[in-house]
Amino acid sequence: MMNQFSRTQLLLGADAMEKLRNSRVAVFGIGGVGGYVCEALVRSGVGHFDLIDNDKVCISNINRQIIATRKTVGQYKTDVMKERMLDINPDVEVSVHKCFFLPENADEFPFEEYDYVVDAVDTVTAKIELVMKCKEKGVPIISSMGAGNKLDAAAFKVADIYKTNVCPLAKVMRHELKKRGVRKLKVVYSEEKALKPIEDVSVSYENNSTCPPESEFKAEKRRSTPGSIAFVPSVAGLILAGEVVKDLIHTN
Repeated sequence: MMNQFSRTQLLLGADAMEKLRNSRVAVFGIGGVGGYVCEALVRSGVGHFDLIDNDKVCISNINRQIIATRKTVGQYKTDVMKERMLDINPDVEVSVHKCFFLPENADEFPFEEYDYVVDAVDTVTAKIELVMKCKEKGVPIISSMGAGNKLDAAAFKVADIYKTNVCPLAKVMRHELKKRGVRKLKVVYSEEKALKPIEDVSVSYENNSTCPPESEFKAEKRRSTPGSIAFVPSVAGLILAGEVVKDLIHTN
């Protein structure tokens, strides 16, 4: 019988679709990258999700985030993403966690119940903690490296963290993970050298009523606001999702 996943099943087969339907994926960070991860995974037939993010949609997100529209500004990203995912597949199960992932709350998440973890968060501290928790629980994880200040969507590659180059975030992650004895980590990274933003617009958040307080705080704490464009973080997210699907259907 034809259903919304029939075309996918023609490529992957019935057994793979059953694996995806029974899989639980946690996506940490529902922004420019993470939003497209969720979009592609729910359209691929993954049946269970945990969405983790404390941000609300800001007007500056509209240029690149799939959940960001004029109507969703001010709403929690996790709520908007969940509603969108249920519109795509009413049978999907989605749990939302309206918080930022930190070492202090890492034990509150049921990592042992996840079949896969996607790291689409911004901070090195959170990324490292995610990797360490997944290593402890034996859960596969894939991490997104820097996508800000980039224009070349074709420059992304999938590699082990120790085989990356150019990307400054990947360099920091290599150093920190090596100190902690982590020998491998699948990442999506860009070999494009980051551009310098023409103007630092972080000060524009201060008096912008269309940005929720959480987003204002986050932007103001950055030394500079990275530039972004629609077709770079989206490509990174789709590549991440593709790797998750491939890994899930090939597990025993």
